[in-house]
Amino acid sequence: MTTEATTTTTTGILLTDVAAAKVSALLAQEGRDDLNLRVAVQPGGCSGLKYQLYFDDRNMDGDIVREFGAVKVITDKMSDPYLSGATIDFVDTIEKQGFTIDNPNAAGSCACGDSFN
Repeated sequence: MTTEATTTTTTGILLTDVAAAKVSALLAQEGRDDLNLRVAVQPGGCSGLKYQLYFDDRNMDGDIVREFGAVKVITDKMSDPYLSGATIDFVDTIEKQGFTIDNPNAAGSCACGDSFN
């Protein structure tokens, strides 16, 4: 039997109040209170790395958990350094709707805004 270790911290990635409210609304719409927002960095995209945001009910070894009110944001230990200081927001304008990530660690990004290096 393996034990799962998680770390809860208040530094690193930030979730704005608007984004936290949107995550809460989406979870309420799903009717699930056992899901967390997982943010990961994966190889791929135009610039070399891409973001992944999705709901997850798993807790993996080494996960870092940050709480923003009732919303828990989880990052894996490999993605966390790439996301330190990043801010997740939610925009809803006539031009664009969705989650955005402002990441000071990104040296550059592609035109689509979904990948960085």
